[in-house]
Amino acid sequence: MTSRRGTPGGDARGRTAAAADEPASVGSGGTSSSGDNDRERLAVTSAVDSAGRDDIVGAAGPARYVVAGNGWRAGFYLRLAKVFPERLQVTAIVTPTAERGTAAERQWGVPSVRTIRDAITGDRPDFVVAAVPWSATPEVIGEAVAADMPVLSETPPAADVPGLLELWSQVGGSGLVQVAEQYPLYPGHAARIQIIKNGVLGTVSNVQVASTHQYHAIALMRTMLGVGFEDAAVTAHRSEFLLANPISRDGWTMDLTPLPAWNLLSHFNFGDGRTGLYDFTDNQWHNELRSNRILIRGSLGELVTDRVVHVRDELTVLESDLVRRQLGVDMNFEGFDLDHITFEGDVVYRNAWQGGRLADDEIAVASVLERMGFWVHDRGPAPYPLADGCQDHMLALAMDESLAARATVRTTRQPWSS
Repeated sequence: MTSRRGTPGGDARGRTAAAADEPASVGSGGTSSSGDNDRERLAVTSAVDSAGRDDIVGAAGPARYVVAGNGWRAGFYLRLAKVFPERLQVTAIVTPTAERGTAAERQWGVPSVRTIRDAITGDRPDFVVAAVPWSATPEVIGEAVAADMPVLSETPPAADVPGLLELWSQVGGSGLVQVAEQYPLYPGHAARIQIIKNGVLGTVSNVQVASTHQYHAIALMRTMLGVGFEDAAVTAHRSEFLLANPISRDGWTMDLTPLPAWNLLSHFNFGDGRTGLYDFTDNQWHNELRSNRILIRGSLGELVTDRVVHVRDELTVLESDLVRRQLGVDMNFEGFDLDHITFEGDVVYRNAWQGGRLADDEIAVASVLERMGFWVHDRGPAPYPLADGCQDHMLALAMDESLAARATVRTTRQPWSS
């Protein structure tokens, strides 16, 4: 279908000088040469490189895809197609039973089928989105690849390291599998990554992520540090305490009673002076009593969430903010969307999805979907290759291993790192 076929990982993923893109795993592996280290001085991934740009939208029609699944996460891919039908189109929904299929058809107005093969027969889509439980994801990926169909897998692509290794052995060489890792494409994160690319902070050596969980946080850490598949030393510590939980995914709890909660702190040493700190508290996605914090430290300055301190010249240290222009506030009647994010007068992110009244996560997911369509048709870089998704989850699982062992865990290269 495209030149992607037969290219392991789907794309070499262009790098510049300050981001992450490759994996390392718990287990056995070889040592890296100095050439490998040079090669892994990655920059921002090619997908992130175009984050926020509004000049990449082509005129070749919408990205057309099948959604396998009809749960909470699948709803994002389905809703976005209804909001932007000229850019995203769902051709079918795959559900395990006819009863669930009927419910999905009523909800989304899209035909349902029971198998991937049925979904791609006749009106063949551009790709399949695997938005099913972890345990079912490898099966859906395998079915799509067996039909020579590109597939965008929800995170993670498999549940554990043995599952990742098995999945890679089966489909890694196909060059057809991408992972729907949307966090580097969040408007705020894309703007921060652009600050790194612009050299404002110099060489980045430390990234701390107190925001999202597991593989998502690792994806941000690797991208901002410019880490590839290098070995890592992982040391995790868990603490428990009482914390009120006023809001959850289901809404306001109407209960301010402090309840048992936990925090996981994990230190990552990737070598060559590059380190990361993972900081996540139970229900941090929803509990606004714990704020998000991103710290990026470089040789010429640092960024703390939206505040940047850096040097302009030998006599000048500047303190500036990343500034969001939000439409629809007060007497602004342009709609209710993020317009752009600026830094010291320059636009470092522009929202290419205005008109949809989208949250940041929805903007990022829409961007992944459209980039997947571009990639399938050789019109853009790979969104997020399977190798990177495997690496992110392997490193996240290393935190659990460190906790269980009460010791530092050292990861080694896995087959997807080649």
